[in-house]
Amino acid sequence: MKKLLLPVLFLSFSVNALTGLEIMQKVDARDDGNSLVSTMQMILIDKHGKKRIRQMRTFSKDINENTEHKSIFFLSPSDVKNTAFLTFDYSDDDKDDDQWMYLPALKKTKRIPASDKDGAFMGSDFSYADMTDKNLDDYHFKLLKESVVKRKNGKNPVWVIQSLPKNQAVIDETGYTKSILYIRKDNYMLARAKFYLKKASRVKYMDVRKMKKIEGIWVATQTTMTTKSGKQMLHKTVLNNSNIKMNVAIDDEMFSIRKIEKGL
Repeated sequence: MKKLLLPVLFLSFSVNALTGLEIMQKVDARDDGNSLVSTMQMILIDKHGKKRIRQMRTFSKDINENTEHKSIFFLSPSDVKNTAFLTFDYSDDDKDDDQWMYLPALKKTKRIPASDKDGAFMGSDFSYADMTDKNLDDYHFKLLKESVVKRKNGKNPVWVIQSLPKNQAVIDETGYTKSILYIRKDNYMLARAKFYLKKASRVKYMDVRKMKKIEGIWVATQTTMTTKSGKQMLHKTVLNNSNIKMNVAIDDEMFSIRKIEKGL
């Protein structure tokens, strides 16, 4: 599997320093297992602090070195129960990722076109484009500086990297004109990010609040995404990942349109 990232020119501070691109290549090459199953809780928080909570079951699997399949099944509450999402994530430059959403109220599976991938995923602060891995060749990476991300349990040294889309097509699909990425030096995990939206001068702040090692593999267990206009918080999403199982056998049928329509 690969990582949820967005993301180019580069600058090195010494002869032996890594460039922005080289760091991102190490992020992309980081071992994140061949498959993953988890229970996910999605908390949606509006600007007044009102919360809505959704429960999901997620599955992902490497099909080959260039293709990863992912599926998400919504379990509750009743207004989203049996909704399901399927992604075929391709690392091939010449192949666009495929995404489908099953809508039980309509008893219909909708294919997500590239023009809609910058839209909100199930009313959250994550977009459909955020649900797939980004191709490094689509971006220019520039190492800006070294810094520290402070946590309750200590400080994590990071590289701060600027990511710029190479063309308008990438901007249109992701909805982001620029990203600032904070990459942990100890494990090459994305710890924090700031995404500049092309719409309405808004900014999204991503923060991986918790991560842990499972079977020797680092996994994000709590991630937040907050949408702001200036200093005003417009909306926030919290993803809590639990019951995580790595490198388990998953039948390929789990990643089919037939399966998302049938449900768990």
